[in-house]
Amino acid sequence: MRRLFLMFAIALAAVATAQAETRAWVDGGRGSVGEELVLNIETDQATAAPDLSPLMRDFTLADQSSSRSVQWVNGSVKAKTTYAIALVPRREGQVTIPAIRVGNEFSRPVVVQVSAAGAGSQPASQDRSVAFFETLVDDTQPYVQQSVGLTVRFNYTDAIASGSFGIDTPDGASMQQVGQDRFSARIVGGREYKVAERQYVLVPERSGRLVIPAPQFQGRSNGDLFGAFFGGGGEPVRIGGQARVLDVQAQPAHAPQPWLPLRDLRLRYAGAAQAARTGEAATLTVEAVAEGATQAQMPELPAPSVPGAQVFADTPQFDETFVDGVPRVKATRRFSIVPSRPGNLRVPGMRLSWWDVRADAAKVASLPDLTLAVAPGGGMSTAGLPPAQDSSAPESEDAATLPPRVPAQVWPWLAAGFALLWLLTLLWALSRRRHPAPVRALPLGASAETDAVVAPWYAASDLKRALDTGTLDEIGGVLRGMHAPPLADLDAVLAELAEPSQREAVEQLRRARWADGDGPLARAALRTAFRNGPVWRAAKVAKPGPLPPLYPER
Repeated sequence: MRRLFLMFAIALAAVATAQAETRAWVDGGRGSVGEELVLNIETDQATAAPDLSPLMRDFTLADQSSSRSVQWVNGSVKAKTTYAIALVPRREGQVTIPAIRVGNEFSRPVVVQVSAAGAGSQPASQDRSVAFFETLVDDTQPYVQQSVGLTVRFNYTDAIASGSFGIDTPDGASMQQVGQDRFSARIVGGREYKVAERQYVLVPERSGRLVIPAPQFQGRSNGDLFGAFFGGGGEPVRIGGQARVLDVQAQPAHAPQPWLPLRDLRLRYAGAAQAARTGEAATLTVEAVAEGATQAQMPELPAPSVPGAQVFADTPQFDETFVDGVPRVKATRRFSIVPSRPGNLRVPGMRLSWWDVRADAAKVASLPDLTLAVAPGGGMSTAGLPPAQDSSAPESEDAATLPPRVPAQVWPWLAAGFALLWLLTLLWALSRRRHPAPVRALPLGASAETDAVVAPWYAASDLKRALDTGTLDEIGGVLRGMHAPPLADLDAVLAELAEPSQREAVEQLRRARWADGDGPLARAALRTAFRNGPVWRAAKVAKPGPLPPLYPER
């Protein structure tokens, strides 16, 4: 009798344990990318809700609901709660729904076979007579880091009273909305629809298959007059669109650097001076229009290197637009060119390398060189410059050999000026003899042999800009110019750097310049090593010798 009672107790405990188990299952066990499937979770944990965060990796959460049931089992009340979660798969293949935690219990993993989105399939919840989605992309086979125009249109009738729609950011890409929603109307199949259009810029971050999730709408339909009058507001409406799949291509091995994938790139002179004067600024304005790019992807328009002149660059201005579903950015930058000598000044035209995504080829956008006729400035001394020749004047041997004649009334003033200068020089010499000049502290970077201090050509901001958008040659030039005085070559830079990591980064730069290294790897190493600027070796100061000076000062 005791053995029978023990067996009955064990069986009762097993039944209670089986009933207390939290379990999960999927209706049908199958699904499609962009279409909803229902995950059911049944549990006896009355006060706990399921943790759905593990589902966010492979699914988009569309909706959820719950129901509660009560049963009498062996004279006791057993309450169960069933959760129904509507999920939209992000990828195809065999997808595993991980174990879901509910209170102190876990469900078992569920394997779901997800097929690709059909070209003509429509979600079960979508009724084209009420509303439907259109998802448009400007390129179904983009390159990595290429800006893709994504347009989502929600077409709806008067049967929709209110609601909102959106689309999730796909895995392996960044996405940003451009501008505000646009509203219009159209007729499709003889039926009038209202259209809400939203535009995005999608930038793939890795090559391979990229699934754009299906857009979703949630709202309410128009109720009848009686329901609207008493606040009924119609029935809930949920409408889904179709997922889109992109085939993202990797960056070509022979592509120019920095990597700039575009549909088109055009350069033009928005304004250019034809003449200039020494010491005075002449303005040059360059405009670049890139189709298929955003401001963040657009490289900085480099300042031209003009021998015989100084060039100052203004901050670039950007204008982003969305034309026919394609992102477009216009960059405008103005340069001030200050010639240092008269004559013809050649200004090299700008050149930008880019990758044509439609032709799958490397291209270069360029501008022609400019020639400025530079005249002497109004305040500039012409001493030491050859005199300008007038071709209309007849040549004369006497005029070419005789010095210019000085008016007689100028000589007394010149004599008085020289006498005053001689007197001032004498007074200065006497004051120096009575009061020896104090020893001046040398500025940072000066040597003990000279008082002249040559300031660096470039600052930390110039190095950051060169590391972001400049060529390897420009990076080396900025590093040489950040030393005081500027250095002649990279060998001198290596000799003056104190940090081993910075010297190693410069070595990678040298190898990359001679096609023996990896350009992007060298640029990354330089950014890491020179994050806080170059660290130069301390200047060596000559120590005083043990012997007194041979000629001591009196």
